[in-house]
Parts: sequence; structure tokens; C-alpha cells
Amino acid sequence: MKKANFDWQIRSTSPIDSTFKEEMVSQGYSETFAELLWNRNIHTTDDFSQLIKANIDDLHDPFLMHDMDKAVERIQNAIMEGQRILIYGDYDADGITSTSIMLETLEMIGADVHYVLPNRFIHGYGPNKELFAEKINEGIQLIITVDNGVAGNEAIDFANSQGVDVIITDHHEMPPVLPDAYCIVHPRHPDGHYPFGELAGAGVAFKLATALLEEVPLEMLDLVTIGTVADLVSMTGENRNLVKLGLQAIKQTQRLGLLELLKISSVDLQKVDETSIGFSVGPRLNAIGRLGDPNPAVELMTTFDEEVAHQLAEKLNQINDERKQIVQDITSEATALVNPEDAVHLIAAKGWNPGVLGIVAGNILKQTGHPTIILSIDENGVAKGSGRSIEALDLFGMLNTMRSEFTHFGGHAAAIGLTMPAENIPVLRKMMNDYISAEQIDLSKGTSLLIDEVLPLSAINLKFVEELKQLAPFGTDNPAPHFLIEGNINLFKRIGSDQQHVKFSVKNEDSQIDAIGFGFGDESEEIQQPDTRFVGDLEINEWNGQKKVQFRLVDFASDGLQVIDRRAKYTWDQNIEGDRILYLAFQTKSQKYFTKELQKSVTLYDPTITWSDYDQLVVLDCPDQKDLLKEIANEGSFTRIYLYLYSPDEAYLNGLPKRDQFAKLYQFFRKQPRVDIRFKLKVVSNYLRIPEKLLVFMIHVFSELKFVTIDDGVLQMVEAPQNRAFEESEIYQKRIARIDSEEFLLMNDIQTIRNWLKG
Repeated sequence: MKKANFDWQIRSTSPIDSTFKEEMVSQGYSETFAELLWNRNIHTTDDFSQLIKANIDDLHDPFLMHDMDKAVERIQNAIMEGQRILIYGDYDADGITSTSIMLETLEMIGADVHYVLPNRFIHGYGPNKELFAEKINEGIQLIITVDNGVAGNEAIDFANSQGVDVIITDHHEMPPVLPDAYCIVHPRHPDGHYPFGELAGAGVAFKLATALLEEVPLEMLDLVTIGTVADLVSMTGENRNLVKLGLQAIKQTQRLGLLELLKISSVDLQKVDETSIGFSVGPRLNAIGRLGDPNPAVELMTTFDEEVAHQLAEKLNQINDERKQIVQDITSEATALVNPEDAVHLIAAKGWNPGVLGIVAGNILKQTGHPTIILSIDENGVAKGSGRSIEALDLFGMLNTMRSEFTHFGGHAAAIGLTMPAENIPVLRKMMNDYISAEQIDLSKGTSLLIDEVLPLSAINLKFVEELKQLAPFGTDNPAPHFLIEGNINLFKRIGSDQQHVKFSVKNEDSQIDAIGFGFGDESEEIQQPDTRFVGDLEINEWNGQKKVQFRLVDFASDGLQVIDRRAKYTWDQNIEGDRILYLAFQTKSQKYFTKELQKSVTLYDPTITWSDYDQLVVLDCPDQKDLLKEIANEGSFTRIYLYLYSPDEAYLNGLPKRDQFAKLYQFFRKQPRVDIRFKLKVVSNYLRIPEKLLVFMIHVFSELKFVTIDDGVLQMVEAPQNRAFEESEIYQKRIARIDSEEFLLMNDIQTIRNWLKG
């Protein structure tokens, strides 16, 4: 069997109201789509109309947000007095776009404005006292934070001591003690009245821009969309409206840096959606802050110089490629350090880039299904890094009970960041394992995956997939619909430069759908098993003007025995993971060959082997009788059987000798009654035109029937042998059985063999 990577949760369903279904159908929608809406708690056509519309007039009044009026007044006064204003952003995509929004806004209203994003390796996250001091010394008289600030008490106290006001605009969780800032603009401030609390940092900056400009800055909707999508905030309410409007705006954008970034990411401008923003634009903006100075990203987003835009886009793309390679390298190194006995993986090493450790932790989490913390240890013995968790474990809650081990610590249930002395790592590892044990937390299920519907292939068509687009943009709290489908695999192949992806089709009696699985290359053997169930999204693949539905694989699982086809020699070097693996050979020569070839301990078949001691069986060669393999499969409780089925003698290919071949060989030995077959075998084979392997078999038959004797490699004809039929030879009968075994096991498809083994 193949266990799913995620914990599948089928969305609860209820019978659809007939009136709602009729109304949706009358509007041209399919019954399948209407039922999906109903199960997503969209129960009236008015609810649906409200969901799909995008209207500027539906954006909330920015002055409902706490301290917005105070912030606007202070900025206006600063402009009138000619004060130098500093925008202090964050080094991620949300921070970059927030900074860009505020920079363009203040420039539009005539401010003397400057900006700075901290370097995560030098300044860390949030307001930095030293960086504040540097900028104040340069003449800054007002600081506006965007996408950070609510936890910057020390730096803000310092600014106050220097007579510099700080306006905080932020969306992160507010600590118990807020900074003594001039004002705090925050959608969830307890003293505010803003109706939607889930704005991204770019959303808050956009609201301040709207208040300052006294109108909605439509030209900045592209920036707020990028920040909102990249920061994974709730894709509901006002965020959903902003992103829908922003995606429309991007298709008409004149922003040179964004156009270059989309171009270099191979994103079609007219097909931009939240997915291309999240997987192409966002990572490139994030990458520069992960590896170094993020400030050029703001210049990219705000420049009016085509050459500068092109150069900076190239730079960000190169940095992103570097980031991907670093992530790949660290992930590989970290994977090798995983202790499968640990409930929570705490992995640390010297020299790892701290900026990418959150991604690495997520990768290890995906591979193992266990919460993971990755730490980099510097030359001073300080360990710093990130952790990611599954739903079963509140990682922040657990580590909050262990704060004494950390120098710095923060985050939430699913993701944390921490700094600690490296010497405390063993203690922390034990404390976490003890905590999981004491609290009896079950980590076996992994992260849950909500499945909207078990969908028959016959219900999937272009119209339905086009209907699903009405539910976009997708994101947190509004996930793309996931569907479970079943069927037989057809036309399977691995694709990509490193064969890391798979492409195949799923079919049943009357329907078929193309499928693609990104990153599933290493699981190709498991995917092709019968009785496999697939979970994924539906999308439209357009090629040469032709549109086809495509199923994008997210997860898969299969029940029962898995029979893995390794009959092609090029597959033998693929690793087999697990502890209870039996490498089985039926012939001594095969045992010797595979011991050397695989560098594994190979067991020669013995009927006394306790098959139940193993959960995986690797059959290295063909048994003389195929039913023996079936008996072994039935006696054991294997989850997987790998079939190499090496045939050194190639009995099936060479077949049985014909009578005239036996006669020809017999006559040859009558004429040459004494032959040293150690040295003359090839000569005899060429002379008689009988393949060597077949010739060896015939000689063995002659020997068994006492037509010849073999002494020290010298074959001698018996002068008056007893007249016996070849069929009397046990060797001959064994070859018949072996040919039958090889024909069945080597020539049939793997599904046929699997069904036979299970039958």
C-alpha cells in the first residue's frame, strides 16, 4: 500500500436545495458546480453574486482603521514643514510592496521621502535601533513603518528619545505591550472599528495611501495584490476584492519592473492569476531578502527606467535561482540528518543560510510528515532558524513552554522562528520528544487536506473547470477545490530536466483525463499501481490553440499490495527505503551477482524462511516455477513486492532445443567423442549454430541421460548409451517449467502479475 502524504478530509455534504440548483442551472451553470457551491455554504444566488463581483465601491473606509486620521494629519504636517520622512519596510514580498506603495504615495503628494528595508542578517526583523540611529543622523524627522513595527518597542523608544515620531502601519499579531509610537494603524487594533482584520501589510499601506490621496489609487492595486497573495493572508472579504481588482489591473499595468519580472518568469500577462503571482513573482521578491540586501526590489517595483527595470529583474531572477539551489543543497544535507525515531525533527548544522531555513523545514515536513525545526549554527555557537508544523501540533504552544532554552522566539501554531545557544539543542530535542509523549499527540496523520468532492471522470469537462474559476482567487480560507478521482493509469512518463515530474492519464470505461504531477518523479512507481486514488486540482491546459482539461496532482494513495516493476536493468539503482526488506534470489549465481551489483545482503531461497519477518520483498531473479512466487506472496504479509526477475540463463528467450538440434549435437559428439568444453564451447556453438546458453543446457541433458560423461571439463561420449527420450530428463522438465515461469513473469504487464499474486 501507499499511504497518502496528507490526512484526507472529505468536505461534509448535504442535499442541495432544489430551488437553488434550478436557479443556478437557469443561469447556465452545471449541476455539479451548483452542488459544489452548496457544500461550500453558498446557498443563494445572491451569495454567489456577492462572491464573484469585484467593485471599488465595496472597499471599506480607511478612516475606520485605528489612528488613521492621526497618521494622515502627521504626514501632511511633515510635508508642509519639509520634514524628511523615512519609510521603514520589511525584507519580504509584502514588505517590499508595502514600501513601494507608501513611497509612490508620498512622492505623489510632494514629500521628501526615503526608504530602507533591513537586512535580515545584519538588522534582523522589525525596527532596528542601530538602523534607526543611522537614518536619524542623516536627518530623518518622521519614520513610517510598513508591514512591521508592533513589536519594535526598543527602537521606537529610541526614536522618541531623539525627537522623531514613528507612525506604525502593521498587520501582525499585536503583543501585550504595544510600542509608544505616535500612532498605530492596524486593522485589528482593539480600539479601532475596521470591519476586516485580515489585511496584509500591503493592504494596510494601501489604506493609508487611499486616505492620503483621498481616492483609491488604482495604479497601486497591482502592488497590493502581490503583497496580499505572497503573504498568505486570508483570501476572503476585502482581501478577495482587492486581489480580484488587482489581477485585472496587472493585465493593464504600466509598471516596468513588474512587466520585466513577469516576462523573466515566463508568465503570460493576460493569464496572470493568483497562482502565477504566488509561484513566480512572490518567490523572486522574497529571494533577494533571503540572501542579502532587499532594497533593490523596491527600486525594481518603482522605477521608470526600462534598462534599470530589466537589469534588476535579471538580478532578482538570478538570486532566486541561487536561492533554489541553496534550498536544494540544504534540504539534501538536512534529510541525511533526520532521525526517524524523533517525533519532532530538530536538525542543526554549521554554515547553513538562515534566510532559507523556513523553506527547508517545510520540505522536510513534507517528506517525513513530522514537525521540523532547522537551525544554522554560527561561529559563535548561536543557532538560529525556523520550524514548520502540522495541524496535530501547535508548535508555538509547545515551544512556549520551553522558552528558557531560547534567546529569541516567536511565531504561531504552524511556523516559528527562534535563536538559541547551540549547546541547548540536545536538551530541546529531548524536551520536545517528551512533550509529544506526555501529551499523547498523534503525529501519524500529517497535515489535513480538504477534498471538496469525489468526482467521477464523466463529470469533468471544460465547462465545469471554467465555472470553478468563478471561485478564484484562491488562497488561505478559500482553497482551490480539490477533487478525488479514480481510474486506471495510461500513457505514463517522467518529464523535466531531472525527471522530477510525471505526466499521465487516468481513464475508466467511458472517460479519460490528462494529469500532471510536479515533483512526483521519485514516486512514479507507486503512482502507477492499480487501485490508486488521486487528489488534485482541475485546470485548463492550452496548447496550439487547443484547450484540454488537466488534473494537477496534489496527493495519491493506494490500498493493498504494491507490485513494483524493476524488470528493466536501469531501474536497479533506484533506492528502496525501509528496514524489513528481504532481497531474495532463487539461484546461487544470481545471489552472487546481486550481492556485488547492489551491495546488499542477498538471501538464497529456502522454504524455511519466515516470510512474515519482512514487509518488503525484492525478487531478484525468476523462480523455476512461477507458483513458488505466489506461495511466498500469500505466506508473507508484504506491503510491496519489487520484481527484478533477472534471468541469467534467458530460458524463455532461448527456448527449448528442437529435436534436430539434439540430433545434430549427438552426431557431433559421435564424430568427436572427446571434447574439452572448457575451451571448445564457443567453437562448437559456432559450428553447430546453436546459442551457447542453449548448448550448455543440451549438454547437461545429455549428461543426465548418461549419453556423455564430463570429467574435469572434458566431455566424452558413452560408447553404447541407453536409448532414452529427452523428456525423461529432470533438467529438461525443469526448463519447461522455467520457460513458463519466465514467459509469465517477464512478458506480462505488472497489473496482470499483481492480480495473479493477489488471487
